[in-house]
Amino acid sequence: MQMTSEDLIEVSTFTWPKGFYADSTHAGLKQDSDDMGWIYSEAPADAAGVYTTNQFQAAPTKLTKQTINLAHQLQAVVMNSGNANSCNGNQGEGDALMMQKMTADRLQIQPELVGIASTGVIGEPLPMAKIKDGISHLKLTKNSGLTKAILTTDTHAKTITVKCMVDGHEVTTTGFCKGSGMIHPNMATMLGFVTTDAAIEGNHLQELLSSTVDETFNQITVDGDTSTNDMVVVMANGAAGNQPLQEDSQDYPTFVMAFKKVLAHLAQEIAGDGEGASKLVEVNVTGADSHLEGQQVAKAIVGSNLVKAMIFGKDGNWGRIMQAIGQTTAHVDVNGVSVSINGLQLVKNSLGTGIDDDKVTKTLEQKKVTIDVDLNVGEFSGTAWGCDLTYKYVQINASYRS
Repeated sequence: MQMTSEDLIEVSTFTWPKGFYADSTHAGLKQDSDDMGWIYSEAPADAAGVYTTNQFQAAPTKLTKQTINLAHQLQAVVMNSGNANSCNGNQGEGDALMMQKMTADRLQIQPELVGIASTGVIGEPLPMAKIKDGISHLKLTKNSGLTKAILTTDTHAKTITVKCMVDGHEVTTTGFCKGSGMIHPNMATMLGFVTTDAAIEGNHLQELLSSTVDETFNQITVDGDTSTNDMVVVMANGAAGNQPLQEDSQDYPTFVMAFKKVLAHLAQEIAGDGEGASKLVEVNVTGADSHLEGQQVAKAIVGSNLVKAMIFGKDGNWGRIMQAIGQTTAHVDVNGVSVSINGLQLVKNSLGTGIDDDKVTKTLEQKKVTIDVDLNVGEFSGTAWGCDLTYKYVQINASYRS
């Protein structure tokens, strides 16, 4: 049997790729946990990024975008939680630049090689004395504390390490992210970081990141709100020793598969850890007129508050799903739609199948709920991820600053 790229990929225990270091510290931005950290590469790494589309793009996000766009290179990213440094005007932009310079001075590298990431409360000035003190305590370690230091309302760190072989060299790709509420990306409210010791030029990395984000992070939603801050940044330092990857490289498909596995895992981790969520929801749409329409319908279903509340209440009210489909502009066979939940068919030819409500309630008790929809108009598909809507979501966001 011929091996596929998937067969050549190994999900490993969390580890940093060759040539990367990371650390975290408690700077006092949050009360009782680490709230600052950095990633550092021994050599400048090729870099790529995608960024929030919110019009009030935060100062750290704008600065990182400008920095990466200079030459698609980074050697470090410094980050903090507890304060977004967003909507702070000229002061916020100056503070982001100062944060970049202080980090560069500490690492003895050029400021143009330092990215900045911040997350937390919007509209409060960044306490620069605490930021300076935090940077002074960061070291070049290999610990994983950074994956927790960036969290806000998340319940756990979200990480993955994947290994594969490229040109006979073992390549390690490690990702981590934060994100729980204000999640409705294009790009939005999460910080995601991917490090790899593969060699791949920045322009190729940017193309790969942008296309993969469209299929992963941009297909999750928790509450329909897009944040001001967030981004996904990738650094590839080439320490594995492979020849620089290009689209016609023999092992390029294997690396792409590994890269997509990292981003898809992180996206689902965010969706399943939505604020107050009790279930991960996956929607798979088939029979679409185009891939774009399949993606559109999947995200509309997973983003519908009525569907999310239905799932939380374990109520097999399939009409909620039908209305979510119908309010899109996608092509639909209005007399031929099918809907199933966890393999139980609720709708066939756009009519209820009369399945026993108790069976549906029982299956909705599972921690993962999979909704399959056939639009019956084409050969394309789409997938999106989200979560249910619970009472706890309101509790968390009613007291976010306190």
